[in-house]
Amino acid sequence: MKKSEKRFRNFGVITIVSVYVLILVGGIVRATGSGMGCPDWPKCFGQWVPPTNEAELPENYKEVFKVAGKEIADFNVIHTWTEYVNRLVGSLIGVFILVTCILSISFYKKDKLITVLSFITFLIVLFQGWLGSVVVSTNLKPILITLHMLLAQVIVGILLFVIFRSFGNVLSLKKLPEVTFKKVQFTLLICIALSVIQLMLGTQVREGVDVVAKSFDYQQRNLWLEEIGAVFYTHRSFSLLVLAVHAYFFFMLFKSKENVPSDTVKWAYFLGAILLTEILSGIGMAYFSIPNWLQPVHLLLGSLALGVQFILLLFINFEKFLKKQKNLAMHTA
Repeated sequence: MKKSEKRFRNFGVITIVSVYVLILVGGIVRATGSGMGCPDWPKCFGQWVPPTNEAELPENYKEVFKVAGKEIADFNVIHTWTEYVNRLVGSLIGVFILVTCILSISFYKKDKLITVLSFITFLIVLFQGWLGSVVVSTNLKPILITLHMLLAQVIVGILLFVIFRSFGNVLSLKKLPEVTFKKVQFTLLICIALSVIQLMLGTQVREGVDVVAKSFDYQQRNLWLEEIGAVFYTHRSFSLLVLAVHAYFFFMLFKSKENVPSDTVKWAYFLGAILLTEILSGIGMAYFSIPNWLQPVHLLLGSLALGVQFILLLFINFEKFLKKQKNLAMHTA
């Protein structure tokens, strides 16, 4: 294994972890209402390093930095620096993905798709950065925030694919029996589809929370869910369907455990743990008035679950996704 290829794999894994960190930080920004902590972009209150107190701003700063024709709220140092840290993390990940692109060139002759997709990911990140500026300029328009989050999932998905594909010459994988493969794959695809729908419902709930929170001036949190209404109850009820289908997937997988690769089983265990924790965090938000700290955790767990599902899909379809790799060690059941 070439050192350049190993560097790509290792750095790619770091980049994926970093994107999840950004998703968590973004969730913290929304949960704390810090989205407009910096009313301009890319600077913050016209400065590369944001102020630490109101005295550092002009007296008419609300007018100077108004957004969408409306004056901004009173300066809040916690909101400002929370949003600023979010931007710093986002910029750092942009650098990470650029480095990942450069390192992917080592695969160009062997597998051009790895290099091409790596650079496409970088272009998506550039678009993501531009979209972030639009989110600020439109005063946190909900649909744009949702698109911003969904693009993060796309970035993770592409990175997972290229890193998995880059392991083609070093992985020794076991093929599932045809009957088991068809059943497992079909059920997993349903799980992924339901998870995407649930994630979309969750973003709608998140948008509802944002609107209701502002109307209550971020007070009386115990009343927020009642005001959100049907979309919350739909999201909560849909989770039972998601859980039931995943339970069937786990049952089917472990029923044929002797024919299932150990790596696949480990990832399935990990997915189960994530789903259980996510459900518990959802229950916690419903019964404890949506605690600030649980909101980003719930979002992160949902994103992680989707990522692990995709990893499982890659593992059980390794022959298809690694078909252009050479010298792949394969063992049939």
